[in-house]
Amino acid sequence: MSASEAARLMSEETVRDFWEARPCGDHIVGGLDERFHHDYAHFFDEYDAWRYDQEGHILACLDAVDWRDRDVLEIGLGQGAESEQLIRRGARWSGLDLTQESVDRVATRLRIRSLPHVALRRGSALHIPYEDNSFDYVFSHGVLHHIPDIERAQAEIHRVLRPGGVLVAMLYARRSLNYQVSIRIVRRGALAAVYPLRKTGLVPPRGMLRAHLDNAERMGLSRYLDLETFTHHSTDGPLNPFARVYSPSEVEHDFPDFTLVSSYQRYMHAPPLPVHGLPGAGRLGWHLWVHLRAKPDVGRSAPDKDAPAAGAMGITEGHGGKR
Repeated sequence: MSASEAARLMSEETVRDFWEARPCGDHIVGGLDERFHHDYAHFFDEYDAWRYDQEGHILACLDAVDWRDRDVLEIGLGQGAESEQLIRRGARWSGLDLTQESVDRVATRLRIRSLPHVALRRGSALHIPYEDNSFDYVFSHGVLHHIPDIERAQAEIHRVLRPGGVLVAMLYARRSLNYQVSIRIVRRGALAAVYPLRKTGLVPPRGMLRAHLDNAERMGLSRYLDLETFTHHSTDGPLNPFARVYSPSEVEHDFPDFTLVSSYQRYMHAPPLPVHGLPGAGRLGWHLWVHLRAKPDVGRSAPDKDAPAAGAMGITEGHGGKR
């Protein structure tokens, strides 16, 4: 194994361990263990209600695509909220997640809600455990920007898509209020201002601020405030090991096996700034939705005559949202 391969594997292991211990969104409604005492049905009800109250644009973005009777692979499952939405919209759904915890939770959701599906597997986006040319769509919400070796992951996604298939993904947006103002200026500035007080009683002994201060002390303040480093720790909590932000041109660079067909932004979100629900998400939203069509590949079979055309797949140039 080469040194670079070992580094990639270590990076993925670190990412996996983080999300295994912190299932995406669990803490937001109080925790499956802590508040709901493993009452899965109640937990899923509360989680979905919160999610689509705060991020109702997700449903409209899903409605921009005709999933009916299409083979769909979802990569990165969280609590399975979008998994359920895709199935209810008629997708022949298969799922993949890096963590056993997410796979177990989604399996429980599928079972207790009697949701039909094709397959659910634990595995890596770097080695997708599905056959070539298996899917019309790959869907991934808030996951691909956490994969260090994204070029390898996108090549694997291309492999499992049928010719002309489409990747629909949500990535964190570089041209967003959250990144350009909150992360780059407000949060970094606040941390630098508070850092000299870190060993006084003025700073709480626990919580997000304390975790940031501990990171800065361990790494050194200037290194921690380096924008790339700080971004890793400012998207999904101070302990998050890796995250990227994207512009459309960066998507084109990091997904060379695809053609960018459509991109649009949603979700005005920039804590601690009180901007949720304000207008402007189409230009400054934190969520960058992209539709990417798989490029033709030498040696692959010709497109299936029954494969969905661009119009049937709900692809529109330059914008998204509910049709």
